[in-house]
Amino acid sequence: MTQPQPSRAVPTDARAAMEALNAEAGKLNIWLRTQANAPAQRPWFKETGLVPAGKLAQGRVAAAQMKALPHLWKWREISPYLDRIADVARTANISPIEFADRQQFLLTNPGLAGRLQVTATLRCAVSIYNSGDLAPAHMHSPNASRTILSRKGGYTTVEGERCEAERGDIILTPNGTWHDHGNDSNEPVTWIDTLDWPVLEFLDLIWLDEDMPDAPANARVQKQSLSAGHSQRLYGQGGLVPRFATTARGIGHETSPHIQYRGKDIVAALTALRGEAGDPYEGVYLDIVNPVNGASLFPTVDYGAQLLRAGEETRFKRETASTVYVVMQGRGQTEIAGTTYDWEENDIFVVPNFLWRRHVNTGSTDAVLYTMSDAPLIQKIGQYRAQGKNEKNETIQIVA
Repeated sequence: MTQPQPSRAVPTDARAAMEALNAEAGKLNIWLRTQANAPAQRPWFKETGLVPAGKLAQGRVAAAQMKALPHLWKWREISPYLDRIADVARTANISPIEFADRQQFLLTNPGLAGRLQVTATLRCAVSIYNSGDLAPAHMHSPNASRTILSRKGGYTTVEGERCEAERGDIILTPNGTWHDHGNDSNEPVTWIDTLDWPVLEFLDLIWLDEDMPDAPANARVQKQSLSAGHSQRLYGQGGLVPRFATTARGIGHETSPHIQYRGKDIVAALTALRGEAGDPYEGVYLDIVNPVNGASLFPTVDYGAQLLRAGEETRFKRETASTVYVVMQGRGQTEIAGTTYDWEENDIFVVPNFLWRRHVNTGSTDAVLYTMSDAPLIQKIGQYRAQGKNEKNETIQIVA
């Protein structure tokens, strides 16, 4: 068999000459290639260690590359800032849309140089609305969701369907849907906003529309044209889909017509399955899917919920998708690439792609985690793979 020939080093004088040419060519906004690119990701699926397999790429071709890092945002550390933001807005008597567009803070991944995103593909913000606050009707290209953290969750109206929310609810505002948010209760409400904004931003497809057609003069919110629970009645019974109803919501494409997923229903479904063996890598895990076709809720983002029983430990797993976790109940820890992160209720943490991770419930009661992942996007471009450690601690292919 012919042995591969080692690559020849570029002579020093030739490289110097090329760099001199580049000094001239720079003013024309061109670069004469002088080096190969060392990619960030080695063949991760061939390495069995638990430490990270990838580093920042080296070379001019990969200049300014950023790589997301594992990180955990502790609720007890970040939540006081919500109160401070809300207090400023309340004292000044200004609404969210007038006060910095939203009363919220965005989570930033320490590996992404301050960009407003938690992974390469996902953005997360935490919002607070005082009593009486509202964000007027608007529409945008990114897909978005609200994960309700407070006991009461205010309301979101989507294409005429008003969704009154409670803790644990997930409310979707798919791309191209008119929606508005508000709080008409007597206590502040908080939720997590998750968007595929970075994907659309990278593709230069971000747009926002605040001029709702046929809106009454001076209207800030849309008229409720559908009765409460409309999408729940149509699509809330598993395996039963009405033939007479249109599945289109707004002008978007390939998104779920079921707008509100109830937290109490999610927990009840998980609890009903807690006696099953579950998945060795995920515990008792439920995909939250489009009821019409079984696909992910958005083409770019997958949602799920998992239950870890008291003392339960999952096996190590890694995949080419990145996942954001929200702790809805319980306490535990997740080991990511050799580092352990302890979590409790309302904490948020991220597991970037390629990194080994495993979960442990360290509490005396069930733990429930919500997940948001870019797996659907990675699958669509043919790049999804997953590996796990079996009972012998051997690395095996889960999805090749």
